[in-house]
Amino acid sequence: MGDISPYRSTPIFDQDTLPAALRTKHDTKVGVWGVIRVLEGELKLTYLDPLSEIVLAPERPGLILPGQPHFVTPLGIMRMQVDFYNQLPAI
Repeated sequence: MGDISPYRSTPIFDQDTLPAALRTKHDTKVGVWGVIRVLEGELKLTYLDPLSEIVLAPERPGLILPGQPHFVTPLGIMRMQVDFYNQLPAI
C-alpha cells in the first residue's frame, strides 16, 4: 500500500482570508475525506454530528469524514489549508 496523495488542496487561508463558507456549517461530498492542516497558530474544528470540538495546531491536523457536517473558527493568528482525498488518508 503506497502513500495516499490529495487530489486537491485549497489555497492557504489566514484568520482574515478564511472564507465565510468554512466558518459556517458545511460538509464534504460523499466519498471525499478532508484533512485540515494548520500551518501556524490554532484553529477550532467543530463537528456537528456527533457534536464535539477539537483545537487543531501544526502537530494536530483534523480529519473530516465524507458527508460530516462541521465548521472552523480561527483562534487568533493562524494559517491553514485543506487537503481532499478520495480514500481515507493517514494523518
